[in-house]
Amino acid sequence: MAHVAIKDIYKNYGAVRALKGIDFEINDGEFVALVGPSGCGKTTLLRMIAGLEDITGGEIHIAGRVVNDLQPKARDIAMVFQNYALYPHMKVADNMSFSMQLAGAPKDEIKTKVEEAARILNLENYLDRYPRELSGGQRQRVAMGRAIVRNPKVFLFDEPLSNLDAKLRVSMRAEIKALHQRLGTTAVYVTHDQIEAMTMADKIVVMSEGHVEQVGTPLELYDEPQNLFVAAFIGSPSMNLMEATVTESGLKIGSFPEIATQSYDWLPTGKEIVVGMRPYDFAIGDTGLKLDVSVTEPTGVETQVAGHIEGKPVTCLFKERVSGRYGDTMHVTPNGPLHVFDKETGQRLGTAFTVTKH
Repeated sequence: MAHVAIKDIYKNYGAVRALKGIDFEINDGEFVALVGPSGCGKTTLLRMIAGLEDITGGEIHIAGRVVNDLQPKARDIAMVFQNYALYPHMKVADNMSFSMQLAGAPKDEIKTKVEEAARILNLENYLDRYPRELSGGQRQRVAMGRAIVRNPKVFLFDEPLSNLDAKLRVSMRAEIKALHQRLGTTAVYVTHDQIEAMTMADKIVVMSEGHVEQVGTPLELYDEPQNLFVAAFIGSPSMNLMEATVTESGLKIGSFPEIATQSYDWLPTGKEIVVGMRPYDFAIGDTGLKLDVSVTEPTGVETQVAGHIEGKPVTCLFKERVSGRYGDTMHVTPNGPLHVFDKETGQRLGTAFTVTKH
C-alpha cells in the first residue's frame, strides 16, 4: 500500500495543454476514481502516474518518493487495461506469472502467488486454458490476477469494464470492490461511467477539460455538487437545472407560480440563479410546474418521465406507477432540497428547501 500525491501536474502536447494544474492526494489503501467525459485528461493522468507519459510540470509522489523520472517498472505499480492485454499463446497461469518469470522469481514462489490470486478471483479451474477459451469477464479477472501476483503498492485501472456487457459490468464492479476491500491496496480507477465511480470508489475526482472540478466522497458530490458541471455529471438520471429568480417568499421559475421555500434568506431578492432538482425530488399534483411529457418509461419499481418545462428538458422519477404519453401534460412540484447555483459563475451558493413535503 502507498500514499499517492499529485502536485500541480501539467501536461502539454505541443501548444495544447491537456492537464492544467492537477492537485490532489490519495490516502494509503484508498480507492479513488478519476471520472469525467471523454477528453477531460483522466487517462492521460493515469498514464503519467504509471510512467507511460512524460510530465510537463509538477510532481507525482508514490510512497513518499518523487517518481517523475522513474521507469514504470521501478514505480511498484500494476496496471489493468481496458483491452485485457493478455498473451493469446500463453495459458492463464503463464499470463498471470509472466512478470514474475521475467524478474527471475523462484518457481515455488511463482506457483504459490498464482494459486493464491486464482483462488481470490475464482480462476482455479481455468489456469490451463488459453485466453480465447474464456469469457470477457474471466479474461478481465486474469488481467487483475496478473496485477495481484506482483503485490504492487498501487493498482491502476484504465476503464477495465468498458468492453463488457451491462450485466457483466455490474457483477465485475462488485468483484473489483470486494477485491480492493480484501487486499487493501491503494487503487486509482479511470472511468467515464459515473455509476461505476459512485458505487466503487472511496473518493471521486471529477475532471473536466484538464482540470479538477471537485474531489470528495460519492455522497458529498451527490449531495453538495460545487458547480453546475458536477451537478449535471453526478447522478443518474442527472440533476435537472432550471433558471429561477429569488422573490420575497420563494423561488420563481419562468412564468409559473413561485416555489415556496425556507432557509434561503441568504439570497438577495431579485437575484437570478440556477436551481438544481434531483429527478426523485418531484411530486405529481393538480398545480405546480407544467411538464410536457415526451416519454414515459415504467420499470415496475419506478416510473421515469422525461419531458420539458418551458422548453427545458426535465426528467422525473416516481415510485408510483404513472401513465403518460407523448403530448400529455402533468403538473409536478419540487418536494426535496433545491440546489442553488450562481447563474454567472456556475458555482454553488447553497441549498434551499421546499416548505411543503408531499
